[in-house]
Amino acid sequence: MGKPTGFFEYTRELPRRRPVGERVRDWREVYLPFAQEKLQAQGARCMDCGIPFCHDGCPLGNLIPDWNDLVYRNRWRDAIDSLHATNNFPEFTGRLCPAPCEGACVLGINSDPVTIKQIEVSIIDRAFEEGWVRPVLPRVRTGKRIAVVGSGPSGLACAQQLCRAGHAVTVYERADRIGGLLRYGIPEFKMEKSVLDRRLEQMEEEGVVFRPNSHIGVNVPAGKLRREHDALVLAGGATHPRDLPIPGRELKGIHFAMEYLPLQNRRCEGDTIAEEKFITAEGKHTVIIGGGDTGADCLGTVHRQGAASVLQLELLPRPPDERASSNPWPLYPQVFRTSSAHEEGGERLYSVSTKKFMGENGRVKKLHLVTVEMKTDNGRMSFADVPGSDQEFPAELVLLAMGFLGPERKGMLEELGVEMTDRGNVKRGANWMTSVPGVFTCGDMQRGQSLIVWAIAEGRSCAQAVDRHLMGETLLPAPLT
Repeated sequence: MGKPTGFFEYTRELPRRRPVGERVRDWREVYLPFAQEKLQAQGARCMDCGIPFCHDGCPLGNLIPDWNDLVYRNRWRDAIDSLHATNNFPEFTGRLCPAPCEGACVLGINSDPVTIKQIEVSIIDRAFEEGWVRPVLPRVRTGKRIAVVGSGPSGLACAQQLCRAGHAVTVYERADRIGGLLRYGIPEFKMEKSVLDRRLEQMEEEGVVFRPNSHIGVNVPAGKLRREHDALVLAGGATHPRDLPIPGRELKGIHFAMEYLPLQNRRCEGDTIAEEKFITAEGKHTVIIGGGDTGADCLGTVHRQGAASVLQLELLPRPPDERASSNPWPLYPQVFRTSSAHEEGGERLYSVSTKKFMGENGRVKKLHLVTVEMKTDNGRMSFADVPGSDQEFPAELVLLAMGFLGPERKGMLEELGVEMTDRGNVKRGANWMTSVPGVFTCGDMQRGQSLIVWAIAEGRSCAQAVDRHLMGETLLPAPLT
């Protein structure tokens, strides 16, 4: 702690967002630069709390007080070394993570927490600017070959760690570009893809081989990967979307979020997409069903496409403005939030359930919904329709952003014959191995839909387990067991 009185002297401050009228006309990130002296003042707010609960809030075990203090002391080179010690990709988490570390910050008990996330992303962005992020090459090569299936944050973290341990690592991705949801699920205004590309360039220089257009179990047999590699890591994510099977679901104009978002990202990448295949909100009354992060990603995208109106629906009640008594510190605060996308417009409705879609000439035109009341019985949640609360809204484009139900079973998982859990995820043991010898798994594929910090943490832990399996011992660090 560099400044004992820092948390008394400075208030929480974050960078300003670009004006709404400006940013909805482009796809660049929304935040303005943040002055270094302001960032150092934020680092000074990190107090000598005795027990840094932020460590427990972060699945990666990031050394948060250490690099907060180093930023305050203007020791940026040491700060990035401390940050990289536990996190392969702070430029991703610093932009995309909901920051459970801040929810667990001791200062947050009776004040605003430290701006941990902003300090994190500022450290790594400066490190890239200064040229401090360079390839980390192993001293020796082991001769072991490992295939990692999936190039999202979990697969990339696992691949980088195993490559640095000296193994020959190949990452297989079914899409035409590497990055998984980082590439095609996260809109540009949340993370410009140059941020992803610069990290992939470092990984290639370290020796990681990327194989896009490789859909395991479809155009690349899973058995072939097993035969050609000493270990196989499944990190394909939870990509099976939750559907809404109600009357009218067959109408045109109703799409899953992950049918919609990748198309705009491809256009931002410069791809040419035929108009009849492109899904756009331009000039349309748009409804987004789902109030989570994916729904917010859709919201910011439809604003930039020029929707006529936007309505976002959420089954759960509106969160409180402050922590409820049932949600005490240091649990993640379940409170009402306004993201940059919500700031840009649109209406949010809570405690509503869509009952049917209505259309004309085979296309959706309206939806019918009711208000619901949430009830809890012996810990089980249920929703009851409120009589007389029926409403209809125009809906020329409907985006389903209601989460994911686990990995897709057809293809790779069926071919490998891995055992699944009752919840539909890939089952693993304490050593991160599936029921098939030599086949490991990590990230959302075995955990279910979760946070980017959990994905990276599990990728690092899985890499440690694979290294130990192949070599009998390991020097790789890992935050999880």
